[in-house]
Amino acid sequence: MCDLRRPAAGGMMDLAYVCEWEKWSKSTHCPSVPLACAWSCRNLIAFTMDLRSDDQDLTRMIHILDTEHPWDLHSIPSEHREAITCLEWDQSGSRLLSADADGQIKCWSMADHLANSWESSVGSLVEGDPIVALSWLHNGVKLALHVEKSGASSFGEKFSRVKFSPSLTLFGGKPMEGWIAVTVSGLVTVSLLKPSGQVLTSTESLCRLRGRVALADIAFTGGGNIVVATADGSSASPVQFYKVCVSVVSEKCRIDTEILPSLFMRCTTDLNRKDKFPAITHLKFLARDMSEQVLLCASSQTSSIVECWSLRKEGLPVNNIFQQISPVVGDKQPTILKWRILSATNDLDRVSAVALPKLPISLTNTDLKVASDTQFYPGLGLALAFHDGSVHIVHRLSLQTMAVFYSSAAPRPVDEPAMKRPRTAGPAVHLKAMQLSWTSLALVGIDNQGKLSVLRLSPSMGHPLEVGLALRHLLFLLEYCMVTGYDWWDILLHVQPSMVQSLVEKLHEEYTRQTAALQQVLSTRILAMKASLCKLSPCTVTRVCDYHTKLFLIAISSTLKSLLRPHFLNTPDKSPGDRLTEICTKITDVDIDKVMINLKTEEFVLDMNTLQALQQLLQWVGDFVLYLLASLPNQGSLLRPGHSFLRDGTSLGMLRELMVVIRIWGLLKPSCLPVYTATSDTQDSMSLLFRLLTKLWICCRDEGPASEPDEALVDECCLLPSQLLIPSLDWLPASDGLVSRLQPKQPLRLQFGRAPTLPGSAATLQLDGLARAPGQPKIDHLRRLHLGACPTEECKACTRCGCVTMLKSPNRTTAVKQWEQRWIKNCLAVEGRGPDACMTSRASEEAPAFVQLGPRSTHHPPRTPRSLDHLHPEDHL
Repeated sequence: MCDLRRPAAGGMMDLAYVCEWEKWSKSTHCPSVPLACAWSCRNLIAFTMDLRSDDQDLTRMIHILDTEHPWDLHSIPSEHREAITCLEWDQSGSRLLSADADGQIKCWSMADHLANSWESSVGSLVEGDPIVALSWLHNGVKLALHVEKSGASSFGEKFSRVKFSPSLTLFGGKPMEGWIAVTVSGLVTVSLLKPSGQVLTSTESLCRLRGRVALADIAFTGGGNIVVATADGSSASPVQFYKVCVSVVSEKCRIDTEILPSLFMRCTTDLNRKDKFPAITHLKFLARDMSEQVLLCASSQTSSIVECWSLRKEGLPVNNIFQQISPVVGDKQPTILKWRILSATNDLDRVSAVALPKLPISLTNTDLKVASDTQFYPGLGLALAFHDGSVHIVHRLSLQTMAVFYSSAAPRPVDEPAMKRPRTAGPAVHLKAMQLSWTSLALVGIDNQGKLSVLRLSPSMGHPLEVGLALRHLLFLLEYCMVTGYDWWDILLHVQPSMVQSLVEKLHEEYTRQTAALQQVLSTRILAMKASLCKLSPCTVTRVCDYHTKLFLIAISSTLKSLLRPHFLNTPDKSPGDRLTEICTKITDVDIDKVMINLKTEEFVLDMNTLQALQQLLQWVGDFVLYLLASLPNQGSLLRPGHSFLRDGTSLGMLRELMVVIRIWGLLKPSCLPVYTATSDTQDSMSLLFRLLTKLWICCRDEGPASEPDEALVDECCLLPSQLLIPSLDWLPASDGLVSRLQPKQPLRLQFGRAPTLPGSAATLQLDGLARAPGQPKIDHLRRLHLGACPTEECKACTRCGCVTMLKSPNRTTAVKQWEQRWIKNCLAVEGRGPDACMTSRASEEAPAFVQLGPRSTHHPPRTPRSLDHLHPEDHL
């Protein structure tokens, strides 16, 4: 037995923020029964809440929020006729399944890739049969984290692909999408999404003798099979397990089931406690792709007990008589599958909710003996919520307590027996539904009063809180997010300003150890990660400008180079973009026309309308080059945006290539050239800037030895403000997120539908100084178009960096559409948060980076909370 009342030393959990409903006079938000909650890999949280009107009518609502702006709640009238019983995100975090007590299942997807616009176009129905368990089919992608190799240099050693078959495959081995559900009458239903949009649905009984299923859960095996665990709710009855195989035969979905070994809870076999816990209240596999381990909780009216079981293959003894007839040698010995109990707790308060980790930690070297030690890694713990309002984080194998959180201000002693605790006048506030984030560093809970709470879980849980250990854990998880493309907001919750410098340096060091091919894949992702980290410290705020600008520069460079076409289509040579880079690297002449002569100018010919449509992007390149050169005399100031570019040979070389391209296009269409305000009408501004840029690039290019800019170059740059008007750049968009404003041990109290006045820190004050003031005219940050003080066009905003861009394109040229396609799903801050084909296949394919601003046509019931489609007063467009 494991004593759950003794937390390990160093365990720590604290409240980050609480969000509650505003009290309305004509409508009331009441927690649905049962209450469902789900947390996606994009850090979107979905939960259910019923809306009761004056005439007592209930509207079944699904609410979706982004953890960075929890007050901006988007409410969906689900049109479910009965209570919603299940919510389930897919692996990309862009689609959501909801199921109800009438057997209806709906699949919700983003409209136009907006996190506050959802639509349901497909679904399935098992009429009148409540759904008790729901899951997406497995896509065959499983990534294992090897914590014992966290010090290895290669990401391939730290994170490895596990051989895992999809639940069902299409022609060519592509995973087939769909979902599986279990009903209360013992039916299993599978719906398959065909590429054509058609839905194939089939329903089958789990076994011949159907019985009531009060609890169920679904897991997947490496061979492509599905395991379903069921219980009728009574602890005196066995917990049944079934293997489910799904196939498509003659364009129809076929389901085959097979009974697996069952088990009885240990507490029911103890004569002293046989009738003490009459009901099984929670049944969960420890992970979706770990069908060999299951967690069970049996409860009475006042107390509970939790048990962890494991399915093992054991040898079957053979009688000596048969041994003499046919000796059993080696692997030929018959085996049998048996459930064995791993651990169990003592008597606890009544458990109200359970949350399991999603982090796929490899347990190859972690048996029960190791699990009993105080070692703890994020992802090895699960959360238990109790009716007394407390939350315990326990080891998922040994069930040893690692941390305890009390919702009340004055926690009771942990060693006080549950039976001796005085009863309160009414039911205590306790969590009814919980979910852990995808890195297990944060926990969300919905209590019986409808409030949403987000807790921070320490990365050093189980150890004394030391900075070195916390840094190692955070770095390991940041690398995991870099590889998978998952959002890392929950990791930022634990980064203190003093950690930022070390984390950025170590992250860059680990990145440079990877192969050149992998570095190219992760190049934008690490920039986005560094930018989000640097926002948290006042010492690194100006670096956010540089990382943000570099992401924009890389995007412009790759887009403009992709417009170049070879003069002869069958040319086996390099692409025009590659030749441009090669020639600009080889020729160090400071005269832009001499560099241009060495290029095949016919490859740069574009339509006149296309060139004119690109003028805003070309203007940004020209303005940025002018700003950098004018800031060279102040290069010693680390607090000046753009400082890192002055010693970055790669970025300077990229700018130099773009200047050459702009020069050639200017010969074809002079009106597409950047516009400069010069003091002399005869001055060739492009030639002057290219000459100075080339001299600066030569000082720090990768091919030659680095050197300091000579005094002549610095003197020429000092004269630039007297020759050209230096433009003012928009370094950062305004962002009102809360992660940089959260303080340890100081939880925020927020309200749904009402933007708060958040306390400012030293970092946020500097960030605000680098962004446009609220009263200034708006700008489309991605198209570089000025929108005016009160834009009339519909706009969308990034939930991470605050970038604002128009929802509909004002241009129709192909080149501009190609540029805009980059930003349909992602913004600059999350451009790197996408799938890594070599590691995760579909993970995070669609990142919900944008929310629509301004009024929309989506229907909302009267008096519902303000949704994401309503603006903060300062950002009204």
